[in-house]
Amino acid sequence: MPLLRPVFAVLTLVGVLACAPALAAPAPCPYPSTVVFAGLNWESGMFATQVLRDLLEKGYGCQTDALPGNTLTMENALKQNDVQVIAEQWAGRSEIWRKAEEAGEVFAVGEPVQGATEGWWVPEYLVKGGDAPAAGLKSVSDLPRYKALFRDPEEPDKGRFYNCPSGWTCAVVNSQKLKAYGLTDSYVNFRTGAGPALDAAISSAIRRQEPILFYYWSPTPLMGRYDLVQLEEPPFDPKAWATLIDGNHPNPVGSRSLPAKISIGVSRDFHASAPELVKVFDKVQIPLPLFNAILAGMSEQHSEAEDVSRQFYREHRDIWSTWVPAEVAARIDAALN
Repeated sequence: MPLLRPVFAVLTLVGVLACAPALAAPAPCPYPSTVVFAGLNWESGMFATQVLRDLLEKGYGCQTDALPGNTLTMENALKQNDVQVIAEQWAGRSEIWRKAEEAGEVFAVGEPVQGATEGWWVPEYLVKGGDAPAAGLKSVSDLPRYKALFRDPEEPDKGRFYNCPSGWTCAVVNSQKLKAYGLTDSYVNFRTGAGPALDAAISSAIRRQEPILFYYWSPTPLMGRYDLVQLEEPPFDPKAWATLIDGNHPNPVGSRSLPAKISIGVSRDFHASAPELVKVFDKVQIPLPLFNAILAGMSEQHSEAEDVSRQFYREHRDIWSTWVPAEVAARIDAALN
C-alpha cells in the first residue's frame, strides 16, 4: 500500500491542474533582442531609465541592459544602435543629436516630464534683500562687475562659473556662452568631475551662505530644495543656438537655451522594429511636482533607482496604467505582487 500513495498524489495533482484556469504565457517582447538603455548617471536620468526598464521587462517580457557613458557618447551610441533608448533626452541640445535626427537615425518620442528648465543661477540671498551683496545682478551682462564676488580660489583675479561636468552636452553650450557673453577674461570655466560633485559644491556654498554662480536644470531635487534666481539671457534665437551647440564654432552668439523639452530618445532600428513600444513611450508622462518630489526623496534617502521605480509602480497605478493596454497593466501588477 505505501507504494500507491505517491501515484495517488500525482494523479490528484494532475486533476487539480486540469481543472485550474490556464496561466497566460509571458508576452513576447516586441523588440527582437535585448533593449539596451543609456546608463545615465544623474538622479532624474537614473529614475526615468529604471521606470522604462521595469515597464518593458514586467509588462512586455523584454530583456534589458544599460551601457554607461556621458551624454555625447550615448547620443553617438544611439545613432549607431549600440543603445536603443535614452530615457531622458534633451533633444536638440547637441550637434550630434541635431544631425542624427535630421538624418532619421534617432527619434525623440513623447514628453515624459513637462515644464523642464535650465539656465544660469545664483542663490536668492545674493540678489534679494537690503543687504544683498549683488542686488544689481539680474542678467549675464552684469556678471563682469561681480567677478570679485564669485572669486575663483585658484585664479583670484577671475570669478568662477560652475559648468556641467565634461562630456555632458550642456558643458559645450555653456562654454560657448561664456565666449558669446564676453566672460572668458573675467570668469573661470570650472567643471566638476561628475554630477554629484556639482551638487555638493552648490549645496555646500548655499549652506554657508557663500556666493556661487552655476548652471543647473530641472527636474532635479536641488531645484526644489533651495531658493534660486535665474539670470536673464538674450531671447532664444535658433541661429544663435546653432553656434552654441557647435563647440568648434569660432564666433558663438548669445541666446537663451532652446526651450526645454525632455523626450525619450530611440534609435532608428528600435523605432522601426518596435512601433508598439514607441507608441507606449509616446504616452509616458509623470507630473513635474511628483517627479521632483520623487527625486528629492531619492536623494535624501540615498535610495537606489530600482527601489524608487518599484515604489512608483506600486503607489501611482493611476498614472502608469494610462500608458499601456489593460493586459499589460495586469502583467505589471502580477510582477509587482
